Amino acid sequence: MPTTSRIRRDTLSPPLKWAGGKRWLVPHLRKLWRPHSHRTLVEPLCGGMAVTLGLMPEKARLNDINPHLINFYQWLKRGLTTSIPMENNEELYYIHRSRFNELTGPLGQIESQEAAELFYYLNRTGYNGLCRFNQRGEFNVPFGTYRRINYVRDFSPYKDVFSSWEFTTGCFQDIKLDPTDFIYADPPYDVEFTQYSKEDFDWNDQMRLAKWLAGHQGPVLLSNQATNRIVELYKDLGFELTFLKAPRRISCTGDRTPAREVLATKNL
Repeated sequence: MPTTSRIRRDTLSPPLKWAGGKRWLVPHLRKLWRPHSHRTLVEPLCGGMAVTLGLMPEKARLNDINPHLINFYQWLKRGLTTSIPMENNEELYYIHRSRFNELTGPLGQIESQEAAELFYYLNRTGYNGLCRFNQRGEFNVPFGTYRRINYVRDFSPYKDVFSSWEFTTGCFQDIKLDPTDFIYADPPYDVEFTQYSKEDFDWNDQMRLAKWLAGHQGPVLLSNQATNRIVELYKDLGFELTFLKAPRRISCTGDRTPAREVLATKNL
């Protein structure tokens, strides 16, 4: 039988498993955010939202290219309570995966509550916490290898926290910015696997993002794996760089080898 629980407000944490999650980085970022906490925090690629939940801004504008992810957050903002069967069971997993792909494909119900609930279940139960889609936009992560999974059914504590946060889905360049906004960007690592949505995030996207960030008048903070070309890209655009040793929490291979992380800052 699955284990269920109700989230306590005083221990609010990211509701999803997410590749490259930056929960470990929050103590470092908090020092940079604190003098600017009166500003609106903007995350153009919010992903698992570990940083925003760790910093807890009064106002936030959170965007991601993955519409299923944003639909889930929108339902959390409404006080989601799930009702679908949730068990760590391979047969049920593939039934739910087929239903999710049916809803978000032919039936066109991508913004439905059922799609949000199924997305949560697939995220918790699928292999290694991956979120991966094929070119047809179908979720294709196989069944996971967890011995025990704690499924949450009552997400109501997120409702108050999300009440002053805005969620959008689309390209980061379409986000409406105020000059004083504080931007924190955490794009997919500059590695081979980057397909967290139907659309890949390739090197051209990394360059577009870097130039977009460099053009913002307000504070900007970026984190990424410190590959040579990422370091060169942000250095050439006038960012100040700091390097950290980062744990790898989830990867497509299960690798936990420490990775070198770069923090690129501008107007801070």
